[in-house]
Amino acid sequence: MAQHRIDWRDLTVIEPALDEIAPHARALAAAYSDPLNAPLLGHAEPLGEGDVLEHYEHLLAAGARPFLLLRDGVLAGDADLRHITAGSAEFAFLVADPAAQGKGLGTRFATMIHAFAFGPLALTELYASVIPVNTASRRVFDKLGYLPDTRPVDPGDIALAIDRETFAARHVQEMAEIRIAVR
Repeated sequence: MAQHRIDWRDLTVIEPALDEIAPHARALAAAYSDPLNAPLLGHAEPLGEGDVLEHYEHLLAAGARPFLLLRDGVLAGDADLRHITAGSAEFAFLVADPAAQGKGLGTRFATMIHAFAFGPLALTELYASVIPVNTASRRVFDKLGYLPDTRPVDPGDIALAIDRETFAARHVQEMAEIRIAVR
């Protein structure tokens, strides 16, 4: 499977090989375990570097497409497309630093990954499962054009979805600026 790099202004998204995760495992563990992030991610116990590597190993083994989010070359978060089947996938993301959340960074990163999903991956639909109190993520999905969906998700979560045509129509300018290349 080819790995990709997505660039848009000061932001870069890479599809990492497993050995590229290790240098970022400590920062990702801290982000996942941050008291503001952990409840939104659904875990109560702090995670360590080994947990992060295991998480990425599981994603890759399950056929998911994980991403590292970089801003000016520094890790800013991660994301993935999982449960990729029949033209659709589930999208999940995290802006690592809570102080950077709510300032448009998540929307920009999400837009980049959607450009990849609906472009080179040729998916026709993305969906997300969001806990109701995660208002920042809900705002991102609203800005992207997601609508409520009826698919089953974790109990208490809200299902949202967007199709390729809706995304492309809403994000013409961004799609023209985003660059995607095989690494």
